Amino acid sequence: MTLHFHPKSSEPPGKIIALDVGDARIGVAACDPLRLTVRPLRTLRRRNRRTDFDALAQVIVEEEAVLIVCGLPYNMDGSEGPQARKIRNWAARFTRALRNIRGREVPLVFWDERLSSFAADEWIAEGGSPAAGQDAVAAAVILRSYLDEQRSCR
Repeated sequence: MTLHFHPKSSEPPGKIIALDVGDARIGVAACDPLRLTVRPLRTLRRRNRRTDFDALAQVIVEEEAVLIVCGLPYNMDGSEGPQARKIRNWAARFTRALRNIRGREVPLVFWDERLSSFAADEWIAEGGSPAAGQDAVAAAVILRSYLDEQRSCR
């Protein structure tokens, strides 16, 4: 099971899904196969683990995603607190469930999500469409940050 790899490492070509996982909602965003554009997809209201995992697996299948970027809520000093550990545990369960649902692994990478909600609020205030919800916009911010870093490493 792949839960983390260095951002400079090679990764399969194709679409990436980003997740902004919260206690009540999960924001979902995606990029195009060439990884040029990012769009917020939807915000899932969390219900229970099975329902949440099934809904996310469906998005991954629909989008034909080859990689998942999961926002990790570091503390402002860069350390990991209880919420980051909670997300790491959630992601481990999700990747196991996804492997069982899909029959194959989809790699998952953690990415620093500090200030992503703030950036999402700014994006919405500047005229961005909040139709997908603030959490989906935050996932798009996380994905854009990840892609920008990948581009600068090449």
